[in-house]
Order: sequence, then structure tokens, then C-alpha cells
Amino acid sequence: MTVANSLPQHEVAQAPEVRHGGLKQSRRPGRSLTLKRPEWLSESVWPFRTFGLEIDHATVAVTDVGQGPALLFVHTGVWSFIWRDVMNRLSSDFRCVCLDAPGTGRSSRLPGRAITLERSARAVTAVIETLALQDLTLVVHDLGGPAGMAGAAQAAERIRGIVAVNAFAWRPAGAFFRGMLALMGSAPMREFDVLTEFLTRITSTNFGIGKHMDQASRFAFRAGIDGDGRRAFHYYMRDALQCEWLYDDVKRALTGPFSRLPLMTIFGERNDPLGFQPQWKALFPDAPQIVVAKGNHFPMCDDPDLVADSIRGFYRERVATRA
Repeated sequence: MTVANSLPQHEVAQAPEVRHGGLKQSRRPGRSLTLKRPEWLSESVWPFRTFGLEIDHATVAVTDVGQGPALLFVHTGVWSFIWRDVMNRLSSDFRCVCLDAPGTGRSSRLPGRAITLERSARAVTAVIETLALQDLTLVVHDLGGPAGMAGAAQAAERIRGIVAVNAFAWRPAGAFFRGMLALMGSAPMREFDVLTEFLTRITSTNFGIGKHMDQASRFAFRAGIDGDGRRAFHYYMRDALQCEWLYDDVKRALTGPFSRLPLMTIFGERNDPLGFQPQWKALFPDAPQIVVAKGNHFPMCDDPDLVADSIRGFYRERVATRA
């Protein structure tokens, strides 16, 4: 399956290395851009309008649907299709915003040196500021944990609550965790996946996002991850071992302004091998912890009704009462 020609291509200059106490400042986001709907993404499988924002000299795909209190969904690795079913259920009551991390989904393709969690975090900050999101609840998944937290920390005064969905937000520690990231971020694994699509195919099954998706939806999910998109996933995994300063930023946020916010975790019953839930509980002792029965790494796809109801209840009982 080849879909590269329907996805944005954009070369960028290598970012400078100078930092000043946090994320490097990106150039002020430019105009909103129209993104043509690709043939493989029918309205029946993606019923939302997606547009582009110019961020760091490239296009970041953003979806903004619904009205009400803002929810910002952040994932870094594959693309925003993973949020579809939950957004469908929440957009009647909330403004649901998601983005494809730089280099993934319908965002511009980038050279490997430009694909970092720092860049993903800057995209999060830019989306918050450009869309003027206020009083928002941050919903993060996987590497969207550190990237989303770091990006949101630059606009900490706008955040009112956090939902961590099979996510972490601290420096990887331990041989198993670091070894997994090293393996997934390695060049041999990256190029093997580009050649075989084995991770994309597994992720589109019941084990991943496909439990309640028909064949057309599974195909659309895979079509959004071309060869360069698969490379981007592995570059992000590689960077998760290298972005030490970003974890420092996240730690300052979690022990500073975010420590006073309500937080909820949602994990699949079968997918917390690294014990992230107890670590979240240690940071936020009052956090409700939702476990999706028989769920795996994408609990929002395993049981979208439960996840949507949990987010709605969390907002009503923990977030809105603090406004």
C-alpha cells in the first residue's frame, strides 16, 4: 500500500540547539491551511474536518470539532485516528481538538533529524495558543504524555485537568523500559517496520485500535501511516531516550503548577507492564484510576463508551467544580 503522494511533504532546516530554560521558541504559527481530504479517508470513517497550521516551517494537521469545554487530545507516534470514537461520543458536549504530531498522520513529512519530542511539544503549545484554548483538559496517550505535558507546561495557566491514557510523563528508568525504547528506536527495527508494516498491521487489529472498527476504518488507519510515517514513529521512540531536558521540564510542571490539578488515569487491564498506574498514583494520590476490562494499549478504542463516560464524569466532578 502506497499513500505517500497524498500526504504533505515538507523539508525543514535543522533546529538550533540553543535552549533557554525550556522549549525553544517556535516561529509564531502562520495561517490556517486547507487540507484536501485524501481518497482513502472518507467521511464515513473520519467525519471531521481537518485543517493545517503552519508550525516550525511545516504543516501540522489539526482537527477541531464540537462546542463546550475544551479537550485537547495528544498522542505522539501514529496519528489522531486513535481518538475518533471517543471524540464522536464527546463532541456533543465538548470542544474536541487533536493534532497529528509532526511527521505523522496528515502532518508534513520530515527528515529524521527533525522528529523529536521537543518538536511535538512545540506543536502542542502552538495549537493551544493559536486556537486560543482556555480552561482546557489535557488528554494524553503514550509518548503524548511527555510531549503533551511539556507543551502544555508552556501555557500552564490554561490547563484545568489532565487525563493520562496508557501514558507516562517521566524519565524512562529500568533496563526493560529503556531497552524497549532502544529496540524500537533502532535503525534495524525502523527499517524492518518500513519494509513489512508489521507494527501498523498489528496495531490495526483487535490487539490495537481495531476491536470495534470495520475493515474500512482499519484500512484508513493504516493508510495514514506511510513509510515515512512509520519511520517517524521509530524516531520518536529513539528520542524518548535522548530528551533529558524535556523530562526535567515535565517534572517541574508535575511538581509545580500541574500538581494542583485534578488528574485521572485510564489504562487497559492487559497493558501496564511497566507499572505506570502506581507511579501516577504516587504523584497524584487522589487520582481516580479507570481500568478497561480486557483492554490493551488503546483503551479508548477497546471501550470508547467507558472512556468517554469517564472523561465526561471526571470533567463534571473534578474539573468543572474548580472553575
